[in-house]
Amino acid sequence: MLFSNYMNDWLYGADGYYASYRPIGKSGDFYTAVSTSKFFGGTIAKHIIERIDEGFLSPDSLICEIGAHHGYLLADIIEFLHTLRPKLIITLRFGIVERFETLQQQQKNYFEDSFGDVICLEHYCDVSEIRASSAFFIANEIFDAFACELLYQGKIARIDNNGKIVFDRDSAEVIEHAHKYKKDRGEIAIGYESFARSMAQSVSKFEFMSFDYGEMEARSDFSIRVYQDHKVYPLFDEELNLQHAYGKTDITYDVNFAHVKEAFESQGLVMVQYATQLVALIEMGILDLLAILKENVTDEIYTQELEKVKILITPSLMGERFKMIRFTQG
Repeated sequence: MLFSNYMNDWLYGADGYYASYRPIGKSGDFYTAVSTSKFFGGTIAKHIIERIDEGFLSPDSLICEIGAHHGYLLADIIEFLHTLRPKLIITLRFGIVERFETLQQQQKNYFEDSFGDVICLEHYCDVSEIRASSAFFIANEIFDAFACELLYQGKIARIDNNGKIVFDRDSAEVIEHAHKYKKDRGEIAIGYESFARSMAQSVSKFEFMSFDYGEMEARSDFSIRVYQDHKVYPLFDEELNLQHAYGKTDITYDVNFAHVKEAFESQGLVMVQYATQLVALIEMGILDLLAILKENVTDEIYTQELEKVKILITPSLMGERFKMIRFTQG
């Protein structure tokens, strides 16, 4: 079995890691920006309002999260929209792209508990199902969850009958990508192009924003790794038992944003920004939101939220490691 198929089943198979509800944060295998602070979603909400005020997005746009899992990010965005511009809650549409019915139900339950019947949550199994004239797409840590091929000196990997990684397969497509990004080893993501194509064809005018860890230049080595209980295991670690980790842990790799950029630009989209999470959140106004909070809560609550935001923007924590990339069409 090619490694890309193996990884896809590992994450998205019937018993895959993302096929069921997984805790994120202290009780899970890893932290995300969403599990760190509600002000991550709040800052995106502030940006959406600005894009509406500028006239790029219409007040009846679809606000859609891709790969929502729990749905916490979209819920945080809605909460801040209600605080900052309550009228938009009435006019905007809200949706989630989620392939698993069990997670769709979890998300519906969470939104009903959080908003009652005020929010009518739309669900899509795939981006290609969406039809809207204006939309804002948001995704957090999605590109690192695309299946990838593993390349080493001109050969790609497969999983043999003993569950071992063997480099002995040929792929002209993977080699073409490898030459383009000057790689002789590492991960080559599969599916960026079809994902960008589906988005471009589904909505005539939209903005897509995504946060992930990686660089604009491709790495020259392997970054693929497994997360379990906040511990990191390189995929080629001799102590890692692939058969034991399969489907029970998160498997991920650093994103090559040059590949993301090329995939979306090939569909006619325009990259309007690429920045560290630190720069992106500050430019979108996270500090302004903290200033508003400070005027309306106790010092103790403000300090608590400030410490959470520091994790998002401190260079040595999430601030520099994570990047934001943003595209527009129309």
